[in-house]
Amino acid sequence: MKITGIELRRVSMPLVTPFRTSYGTETERDVLLLRVVTPEAEGWGECVAMSDPLYSPEYVDAAADVLRRFLIPALPAHLDVHGVGRALQPFKGHRMAKAALESAVLDARLRASGQSLASFLGAAADRVPAGVSIGITNSVPELLDTVAGYLDEGYVRIKLKIEPGWDLAPVRAVRERFGDDLLLQVDANAAYTLTDAPHLARLDPFGLLLIEQPLAHDDIVQHARLAGRIATPICLDESIESAADAAAAISLGACSVVNVKPGRVGGYLEARRIHDLCRAHGVAVWCGGMLETGIGRAANVALAALPGFTLPGDISASRRYYTTDVTPPFELSDGHLDVPGGPGIGVEPIPDVLREVTTSTEWIAR
Repeated sequence: MKITGIELRRVSMPLVTPFRTSYGTETERDVLLLRVVTPEAEGWGECVAMSDPLYSPEYVDAAADVLRRFLIPALPAHLDVHGVGRALQPFKGHRMAKAALESAVLDARLRASGQSLASFLGAAADRVPAGVSIGITNSVPELLDTVAGYLDEGYVRIKLKIEPGWDLAPVRAVRERFGDDLLLQVDANAAYTLTDAPHLARLDPFGLLLIEQPLAHDDIVQHARLAGRIATPICLDESIESAADAAAAISLGACSVVNVKPGRVGGYLEARRIHDLCRAHGVAVWCGGMLETGIGRAANVALAALPGFTLPGDISASRRYYTTDVTPPFELSDGHLDVPGGPGIGVEPIPDVLREVTTSTEWIAR
């Protein structure tokens, strides 16, 4: 496949409500979209880097810069989808930027051949269960009202963001209000240390599906020690940047669940490798979210349809985050989202909406 050129497009997407985690509060998303143009088709990819290097070392301005200066120029004149990873391998890090580029190339290739991303990845379902992630609220009553609203909409699993000082009370309140049958998990975003193990063990009686990334992103060993001191299953997120990381974590006993975010691990091909590895070792996986627009959400839904994704992911309906999405909105139906069946990611941006939210564009000829 020959690439004619690549467009870098920045869009500003206000969030429906502020989203607070232990990293900080987001009120809008500065999103970098990639459009790959070939003689046969165009493909879209979304970079999930945040505006500031808080969740990971990557941030949007840096992603645009490394794409412009290094990653895009490194692509060969003719390539297949697997060739993208080989061409970008010499460059250290920048997985979110690499994932966006690989995704756009993959989308273009699949559109040209008429194959859906779900089919290409090996999807086993035509719809996926939808969970919702709830940020830290101002009070427990506000949290309970928020959870009730999402359950009324049909979400099948609730995830609560936690941090020191906001953990036991909200979890207890949600359990008491909504009962033991509610699928409930928590996400610490690396806010604790191993010395907090006795405190984290106090979450065990609440029957949580998992506690996500309780400790530092770069300390798998400490997570293995924590796993021996609490009964709640540990899920790793920020710690897993590749299939090799997942293999190391599994062998150390650092986790029994893995959150797979394609942007964090460098793309959907590596995400599939992690899925295959975890499935072979009996480790549950689920698809995380990064407040994606419909472009990234479409690809995530396709990934979450693989057979090893046995837990509901953070793949909410479009209106969970955006009043107007850049693509036709993803709608919740009986607690599920439909897997796009069209070529590539199966959706395209709505031109008028895309123009309205665009803050800048840059064309890079090939």
